Amino acid sequence: MRCPAVRFAALAFAAVLAVASFGPAALAQRAPESFAPLARQLLPAVVNISTTQAVQARPGRPDAPDVPQAPPGSPFEEFFRDFFNRNRPPGPEGAPTPPGPGTGPQQRPQRRGQSLGSGFIIDAQAGIVVTNNHVIDGADEINVILSDNTSIRAELLGTDPRTDIAVLRIRTDRPLTAVPWGNSDEALVGDWVIAIGNPFGLGGSVTAGIVSARGRDIRQGLYDDFIQTDAAINRGNSGGPLFNMAGQVIGINTAIYSPSGGSIGIGFSIPSNLAQRIVAQLRDGGRVRRGWLGVNIQQVTDEIAEALRLPGGSRGALVARAQEGGPAAAGGIRSGDVILRFNGAEVREMRNLPRIVADNVVGAQVPVVIWRDGKEETVTITLGELPAEQAAAAGAAPAAPAPAAPVELTGLGMRVAPITDELRQRFNLRAEQRGVVIVEVAPNSPAAERELRPGDVIVEVQQERVATPAEVQERIARLRQQNRAVALFAVEGAGGQRFVPLRLRGERGAPG
Repeated sequence: MRCPAVRFAALAFAAVLAVASFGPAALAQRAPESFAPLARQLLPAVVNISTTQAVQARPGRPDAPDVPQAPPGSPFEEFFRDFFNRNRPPGPEGAPTPPGPGTGPQQRPQRRGQSLGSGFIIDAQAGIVVTNNHVIDGADEINVILSDNTSIRAELLGTDPRTDIAVLRIRTDRPLTAVPWGNSDEALVGDWVIAIGNPFGLGGSVTAGIVSARGRDIRQGLYDDFIQTDAAINRGNSGGPLFNMAGQVIGINTAIYSPSGGSIGIGFSIPSNLAQRIVAQLRDGGRVRRGWLGVNIQQVTDEIAEALRLPGGSRGALVARAQEGGPAAAGGIRSGDVILRFNGAEVREMRNLPRIVADNVVGAQVPVVIWRDGKEETVTITLGELPAEQAAAAGAAPAAPAPAAPVELTGLGMRVAPITDELRQRFNLRAEQRGVVIVEVAPNSPAAERELRPGDVIVEVQQERVATPAEVQERIARLRQQNRAVALFAVEGAGGQRFVPLRLRGERGAPG
């Protein structure tokens, strides 16, 4: 039996071996002793963006800019007051501006508003600068300020509001420094990153942090796929770069979450792999061409998956409607199909599909794997180009319901009726509308829980068309006989067509 000292020595030796075995990987992930060498290399490529536009002055103080609010007694309170006093046009404080041509008692004089943001140079030879669309949106004049304080008038090459990206060009004889794009897909949660920008107009500022999360959807648009970081990002950092430790741009700093307006360590960056494709198109043609499938989709819930007998639970995107004349309809996709894979990319959930489709080339023929009639099928779609503006679905709010020959759907909590001229007028239904109209919904019923409303029209039950209340009842009775727990309704309302799963209660169950 070995003595404690020997056992301790053995354990210590094993620990040394473990450190030796895993040391290189651990050392590779350690923070650098200083970010200074990297910052010194990158700072010249990061620029300030200054924009001006004509804005209406405030009554009584036409020349006074809006002063940011700072906590009373804080150093920033005096800083902001001094800054804005220095930049206020000359004249007695609070004195009204003499009326000029076109001004009158009902029209406020205009002043030049100014906003500040950040950007970065990606091509030194051509003078190409990348920033956020919201930094330059509505600007009458855009100036790029280099790290040596040289100000250069910029030309706007193109913007993409959907991803909040803008591309500028500057022309100068001065030597410029550019930074390369990195591969944002290789950025891992926990990797070190640094952000450089122009917070509050203070000039080039460097902050460091880590990648906090990937694939964040912050409800800014269909193409949300943000990198989250705790590197401090404040107002004015928008449009600036997020760098990895190789000095490559892996993101464009775009948004923060903050109740106060200042950094609380939750910032969001557009991934470089998305931004790079957008920037290339804006630089070359001034606009972005995105693939378009032409479908209205909704999330596949567990109940919808159960109703469709889709293995693997909630996944894919359920096609609520294949738009007439669109690429999907032309290729054979129809209402009720579940899109599982698009051109080899798995559609994990509904919100993934628009981004996957948009990334594909307009005019390309792509395979689409769908779930239909209890099995997988593959169809080939020729992608169209996403229209500049999608038409919004419109519909008048239904008037107070009044049943016309109503039939109660037992256990579901609603009464339905055939579409008559009276109901068509009462609920503002289209002349060509077909189906069965809901005329009453019981409170706290399965129908109410799914937000069905009087005036909604049932067009399918379990992917079979219905034209009369009797057909609806027959489909439901058949599903109950098959011991099915969920019925899938296709319903058309003011917002368009959607699929609604309803739990089936027994024939004797109360409607509410």
